[in-house]
Amino acid sequence: MANLLDEVTGPVNDNGRDIHVIDRQLPVQIGIGSTIFEIALWVTIPVLVLLYVLIMGATLENALLVGIVGCLAGILPGVIFIFMKISARNYFQQLEQRIQAEASNIDNFLELRVQILQNVVGLVDRAIDLDKDVMKAVAAPRGGGSINPENRNERSQQINSVCAHLFPQVEAYPELKAHNAIADAMQQNSYLQREITAARTVYNSRVTQWNTDIFAWPTKMIVAARQGYITRIPFTASAETREMARSKFF
Repeated sequence: MANLLDEVTGPVNDNGRDIHVIDRQLPVQIGIGSTIFEIALWVTIPVLVLLYVLIMGATLENALLVGIVGCLAGILPGVIFIFMKISARNYFQQLEQRIQAEASNIDNFLELRVQILQNVVGLVDRAIDLDKDVMKAVAAPRGGGSINPENRNERSQQINSVCAHLFPQVEAYPELKAHNAIADAMQQNSYLQREITAARTVYNSRVTQWNTDIFAWPTKMIVAARQGYITRIPFTASAETREMARSKFF
């Protein structure tokens, strides 16, 4: 059988393709097949045992006892599946807490960046006259307010905007760049940006784990559907960031 994807013969898109994160949450849904599967776990073996007793009852010494023991043993798959569903529900609850913790780590790093940038702005503002664009970029993060899931991306974009406007100003003044406090702040900002990127990677891994597991049939998918779980959206870069990444830096 030939390869389904042949990198030699194509087809090839010479224009390339940009990838976007789809901003849509998908609900977990199960059909009648899952319900039949759960019922079958309870009734299949007992029904077979009863049929066996009815057919072979005349040849069995104690047909009633065989039927009772067989039925009790036959419901074991259903009982086991109940415990499996309980375990799956506990797993999803724990995973959800891990996702929240990873999101909180990103928020903590963003808050630290805001504090560092506020300190840098204070030092630079006293040394030189910042232009209006820089002051506008700085105004939003300096306005206060905590970072939360609703404004996380917006605050992150604001901080990136501050860096894009502020640090070129610092680079233009060698005496400021040599200032120990400013140099240290710039170094800390670079470090925090790497930490934010790493934290987002971990967060995306947790989200991928969640999105994969809620569709793992039968146990996890049935539990996810009954609990009303939906997929989660991983980190998404803003259009401004994507456009900046295509710019020439050197």
